[in-house]
Amino acid sequence: MNKKQQLLKLAEEKVRKGGYNNFSFRELANEAGIKSASVHYHFATKADLGAELAASYTDKFISALGEPDSSAGNPVSRFVDAFRSALNIDQQMCLCGLFGAESAGLPEKVQRETQLFFERNICWLTHAFMNLSQLDEVIAKQEAVKLLALLEGAMLMSNTMKDNSLFELAIEEFVEQKIQSPSS
Repeated sequence: MNKKQQLLKLAEEKVRKGGYNNFSFRELANEAGIKSASVHYHFATKADLGAELAASYTDKFISALGEPDSSAGNPVSRFVDAFRSALNIDQQMCLCGLFGAESAGLPEKVQRETQLFFERNICWLTHAFMNLSQLDEVIAKQEAVKLLALLEGAMLMSNTMKDNSLFELAIEEFVEQKIQSPSS
């Protein structure tokens, strides 16, 4: 892992624990074992780092899901499991979910990359619902928006309340209706 990748990894960990303002270049430099000015070599501003962080996170997230029409199991279930795993195993929030909650106070380029996370995930889920349940595109997109909002909200509430069981409680009905019985 090169220094730029290391800085992105360190920043991601900090953001997923406490948001955009949970790190400074100085902190990242100390943890990476470099001078603060060296962080500016890779990222001119914190906004540049934040935008690249959101873009990188989005690419990794979508890539880890695979294709929405692949034969690797239920794609909607894979999507839910990605959030469940982040919360329960990684004990971290969705980076772009946190950025979304803070979007009014974020630099424009970070806002745009955060918006792209949501757009790409809605698109992915729309295709997954179309393939899984034979829904038309309009209904599939509605289901995609509902699920993404539900997962982000359930994750945020569980984290705030320090009770991950609330995540399962919040998504239980959706999972039963749309994943375990996708034809309904």
